Amino acid sequence: MPKVYNWQIGREMEYPYEGVRPQKQFAMIMDTNKCIACQTCTIACKTTWTPGRGQEAMFWNNVETKPYGFYPMGWDVKILEKLGVQEVGDKVYKGKTLFEAAPEGERVLGYLPDDLDYAHPNIGEDDCTGLMTQGAFLQMPHMQWMYYLPRICNHCTYAACLGACPRQSIYKRPEDGIVLLDQQRCRGYRECVRGCPYKKVYFNPITRVSEKCIGCYPAVENNRQTQCTTTCIGKIRLNGFITTPDKAREDNPMDYLIHIAKIAKPLYPQFGLEPNVYYIPPIQVPPAYLIQMFGWGTEQAIKTYRQASEDKRLLGALLLFGATPDIIHHFKVEGRYTIGYDEAGAELVRVPLREPIHIRVVYDDKHQTYRSNMT
Repeated sequence: MPKVYNWQIGREMEYPYEGVRPQKQFAMIMDTNKCIACQTCTIACKTTWTPGRGQEAMFWNNVETKPYGFYPMGWDVKILEKLGVQEVGDKVYKGKTLFEAAPEGERVLGYLPDDLDYAHPNIGEDDCTGLMTQGAFLQMPHMQWMYYLPRICNHCTYAACLGACPRQSIYKRPEDGIVLLDQQRCRGYRECVRGCPYKKVYFNPITRVSEKCIGCYPAVENNRQTQCTTTCIGKIRLNGFITTPDKAREDNPMDYLIHIAKIAKPLYPQFGLEPNVYYIPPIQVPPAYLIQMFGWGTEQAIKTYRQASEDKRLLGALLLFGATPDIIHHFKVEGRYTIGYDEAGAELVRVPLREPIHIRVVYDDKHQTYRSNMT
């Protein structure tokens, strides 16, 4: 196989095709500390893109409760078991990627889910680890814990679905790096479903071809953020474009949070796909669990996130989440505000770093009325 450089694992690795990066790369950051699993994003995506026949089990966006939630069933447990125990705590990953661990004659190590694996989209919801015994009381860090993990297609730089497809039906758009599937070329072999470790490619039993998240590219082409981002009531998402670490711009909120502040981490970087959806790790979860999920630097990311209130620039970048439906290409913190700009430098949004507080008297003399209930 050709060699490509994967900055998330800090080294070159094997990949079926030559490594060619797009002109700019679609990316998303999700703050797991703010997600409440309301599933608004899931329903928004479902009603927009997958309401048709054969799409009943397709959730291009879903929200799982970790550690016991999965969709499809056990997707990460199964592929991690196949990959075997790997050391993931170092900046340079010394273990095998899914491409390097592939059996002879195959391009990528993977598995094909059973139909029943798609029957329980909300399995494990709100399930915590451990039990609250009689007489137990709150201790820190949490004895019992869980957190919500929203997921979409990662639009990977080195996509396994693309590498696995024998028909070359899957391609990466050069203008924005969004990974799409040409259904006219697809013959329904399901090698893409087998190859994707995140199981974000789905087979339609009616049309007999595969389908996947399209990154809401019609919106992105018009400088709008994705449907799941704009409908998120918790304002946990930021959608934009990312560069490689050597080209990172401090005024790009995506680059800043991923490359400069380093608080947003990829999901299972050891797979070797260089996914372009990033997560701010949950602060209440044991580090050992998070490191195997988000890789090296996870503990430092949590520490930096906890200190966001003391860092105006970091706080300003975080306050841009959910602040505008448009894609923010540049930002700056000026005085009491964080300001987001479009690609041409026009102001899109201005958010106060601290919300103003107005204290009103209980009785309004001018209108001769009380401002609170009286009993």
